[in-house]
Amino acid sequence: MSLFRPKNLTCPSCKALITMDAVGSINADRRPDYRDDILNNKFQDTTCGSCNATFRLQPDFNYLDAGRGQWIAALPAARMPEYLAAEDESAALFSTSYGDKAPKAAQVVGKTLAVRLTFGWPAVREKLLLREHDLDDAIMELVKLDVLRRVPSAPMKPGVELRAFDLSDDNISMVWLETDTEASLENLQVPRALYRAIAETIKEWEKVHTELTNGAFVDLQKLYMGRGRGAAHAAQ
Repeated sequence: MSLFRPKNLTCPSCKALITMDAVGSINADRRPDYRDDILNNKFQDTTCGSCNATFRLQPDFNYLDAGRGQWIAALPAARMPEYLAAEDESAALFSTSYGDKAPKAAQVVGKTLAVRLTFGWPAVREKLLLREHDLDDAIMELVKLDVLRRVPSAPMKPGVELRAFDLSDDNISMVWLETDTEASLENLQVPRALYRAIAETIKEWEKVHTELTNGAFVDLQKLYMGRGRGAAHAAQ
């Protein structure tokens, strides 16, 4: 079941009060249209009745797609610096929903789910996109790391992230964007052959791969925040 709750908001343009239904959980098996809306960048959009400005509510929900083996705690981008606490919160929630503290039937489902934590819309959308194309999200983060090593002028810094936004047979379309505003800074095309090459030599990436997958926040960003649970300097 997908759950919504009324939420009072202030229009960022005219400061008028707006009430909209904010999502608390999504069951994409029952409502695949919600998944489609996330992929199309229009889920939780709203328009102000006073000034007609359109804006988007930040994600703050749990996402289940048992058919694709995904469970995601999708949180606002502003919470990324506290990802360690958010990992603990999402782990506790998953435990009672589909983990060792859940009913037996739910535990059966839980064993098939990859647990992930994301911050902001581009991040959760990327997880859905990669699963649609049957790509491993941790390997995609290694692709990003390789891109950073090859492009010294890449604008990687706190508040800027690199996201895959489209895939073809030959290329991975990526974009540098600002975490807070989601404004695009620069697009680039990465050969899909790079993903395959890293997947085939994954043992050579063992140290950083272990750090990336140590927790539900499987994201290159944490390697640059210096507070990982494992190898703190894996990105160096």
